[in-house]
This record gives sequence, structure tokens and C-alpha cells, in this order.
Amino acid sequence: MQVTLYFSEEDAYLIRLLDEKARRERRSRSSVVLSILEEYFEKDKKLGEILVDLRAVKPEHVEEALKLQRNGVAKRIGEILLEKGVVDTEAIERALEIQGRVRG
Repeated sequence: MQVTLYFSEEDAYLIRLLDEKARRERRSRSSVVLSILEEYFEKDKKLGEILVDLRAVKPEHVEEALKLQRNGVAKRIGEILLEKGVVDTEAIERALEIQGRVRG
């Protein structure tokens, strides 16, 4: 996918900061932009919400797992979803990675 950003001279400092961050972290400009967007959109979200955003599970699966927790099942939501077979380990790991990076 290709995205074009249009910016004014007033915003040039943001592009400069972006380039500095990319150079400092030895990453591409695109990678830095995507990580900033990910942090913005995923901030304060719970694991189930991130999994839904990733399209790894359906919202109703998360609701069902939350209902089980409310009814006394003492397991984490990821464990419940894995046991039900509605999500794979890779998706859970990806969501936890996003959550950890955002909450850092």
C-alpha cells in the first residue's frame, strides 16, 4: 500500500522530527509513521479490542469471553479465546506486543 502525505511549510518541522526519529531508530520513515498511528489508535484499548481491530476475532467472541470472566472463570481473555479456538497464538502475541508497546 502506498500513502502520500501532503504538508505545508508550517508542518515541515514534523517531517524533520519524523526523519530524525527514523534515523535514530534505524527504521524507515514508513515504519515510524505506522508505529505512531498504531500507538494513537490503540492507546488505552484492552486486549480484546485490539484483537477485534486486528480482525483476529469477532466482537461477539470477545463478549462471550468477557461474560465467562464475569461468571467466575478465572482466566485471561486470551486464554479463553485460545481454548475456544476462535483465535490463534500468533494473533494473541501480536496484540500483546501492540498493547505492551503502547503502554510501554
